[in-house]
Amino acid sequence: MKAIKVIFMTLVMVLGASSAMTASAQFRFGVKAGVNVNSLHFNKDVFESDNQTGFTGGLMTEFTVPVIGVGFDLSAMYVRRNAKFMEENNIATDKRDYIEIPLNLKWKIGVPVVSKIVSPFITTGPSVAFLTSRKFKETYENKSCDWAWNFGIGLQFVNKVQVHASYGIGLTKAVKTLNVAETQAAGIDGKNRYWTITAAYLF
Repeated sequence: MKAIKVIFMTLVMVLGASSAMTASAQFRFGVKAGVNVNSLHFNKDVFESDNQTGFTGGLMTEFTVPVIGVGFDLSAMYVRRNAKFMEENNIATDKRDYIEIPLNLKWKIGVPVVSKIVSPFITTGPSVAFLTSRKFKETYENKSCDWAWNFGIGLQFVNKVQVHASYGIGLTKAVKTLNVAETQAAGIDGKNRYWTITAAYLF
């Protein structure tokens, strides 16, 4: 609950600041696609998890205040997060599909002379993902909603193309084992940790 309150307050502050700067701001939209590398971080050492590659694609909007380069971007993405984890000799492979909505605070760092050709930027912000694939498995449960916080860096080329790399830290449980008495994994939960690399084209 504390994590959700922090994210809610962040959204309120972002929206409040953006409404005060709307008159001079630049608003754009575009398409975005990329890959992600996901692993599950468990609260106990019963499970071992390997990194697995997935993919993502969707739409994004960007709101930027000129000169200072501060703003935010908001996306609606389809995400496939694959997971592979082992309990003793039992290997589980899980392919989870989400609709993810990340909101990033973004600062474009103006570099004299070359900023119209290439411009670096940094991002951070919350993300919420809604599970669209099957929720229940035999011994564990995929949670229907997953909150995370992202940190990222990127480059913008000719004011149109953005390449972005980010790292997401799960704030809530993505997977929770069921209370099966005969397994030592009962009560174990896992949170997502993932790298995402995307390319976006803005109109």
